[in-house]
Amino acid sequence: MIKVDIQIACENYNVPSKEDFETWIMLSIRNIDFILEQDFEIGVRVVNENESKRLNKQYRKINQSTNILSFFSSMDDNIRWSKTIPKPLGDLVICAPVIEREAIEQGKELYAHWAHMIVHGMLHLVGFDHAVEHEACEMESLEVDILEELGFSNPYASQYME
Repeated sequence: MIKVDIQIACENYNVPSKEDFETWIMLSIRNIDFILEQDFEIGVRVVNENESKRLNKQYRKINQSTNILSFFSSMDDNIRWSKTIPKPLGDLVICAPVIEREAIEQGKELYAHWAHMIVHGMLHLVGFDHAVEHEACEMESLEVDILEELGFSNPYASQYME
């Protein structure tokens, strides 16, 4: 089982429900055959642009806000975790104003873009990356499959049609 801890640190944005976040996270894990040897905990923090920019600058040396940041837990694997306490998998920090702006700019439905960014962030948490082309193709393919199962269209379709 995965415990999802949601923190909303910004106001006046159309943020999906806790149940939506949980569904997107669970389906992301299930679709990549990620083996859960015990219960995990994932933190999701919805932030404003200032916090996103500060974290992006601190951890990625990029001085601007971004849609989502994934932070894998650096907890020591040698720690023996109690089976009754969820082991931290990591945190997703998602910037509500950037998500809303991107959805408008890219002509995407806002709810679908939220789902896409959570799926994208989850894939990063379990080790996927898009730094090189073959990894990007694999990651995008997984995102498309997961989003399709959730009832959303391919978020990359418009970029391939240009």
